Amino acid sequence: MSGKLIVLEGLDGSGKATQTALLCSELSSLKVPLRWISFPDYREPSSALVKMYLSGEFGSDPGDVNAYAASSFYAVDRFASYVRFWRKDYLSGSLIIADRYVTSNMVFQLPKFPRAQWDSFLDWLCEFEYDKLGLPRPDATIYLDMPPGVSQRLLSGRYHGDERKKDIHERNTAFLNACRESAAYCAAKLNWQVINCADGDQAKSVREIHDEIMKTHLIKECSNLC
Repeated sequence: MSGKLIVLEGLDGSGKATQTALLCSELSSLKVPLRWISFPDYREPSSALVKMYLSGEFGSDPGDVNAYAASSFYAVDRFASYVRFWRKDYLSGSLIIADRYVTSNMVFQLPKFPRAQWDSFLDWLCEFEYDKLGLPRPDATIYLDMPPGVSQRLLSGRYHGDERKKDIHERNTAFLNACRESAAYCAAKLNWQVINCADGDQAKSVREIHDEIMKTHLIKECSNLC
């Protein structure tokens, strides 16, 4: 029996890694069998093309690499991770918690197209990653909606004000604003669960956001099984 796959998605600086860690810790304390995965998997050679893309080796603007090529970089990394590390757990019934997934290709590649082509790209992407590569479809996607202005402040804090450490996505505020629009589109179309992570121009506390995540339907269901 296959397990469940829950994805935490969001723009850079939205707190995905922090919230994924908190979620896994709480569910583990409830004895839920789970595995935490994160993409890109920078520890592995499968992420090499992603690193080259984000560091600007193919161009300093995200649009310098077309959406199909960029999507393939990330998809191959996910395929390698699935086959090598977590397919057995998933097929054995474990809960998989993912920090980013196929959903990130949706959010970050859609802005490279005119709006009229968004649905056709989403159709292509889902067929490519889920059907052709055989990656599991998420049972739930939780989108952490953090305004780019707030996330930029958080990113600057992460990098101690050194803007040179930001990748080509993180440093491009116009691109991130466009990604927030594409994320809202995907959330509505694909029934993602949206968590508002800010009050105005101030980020909510880590605990407030975590408590909202714990109230989402599938997380409550997993918690109640234990």
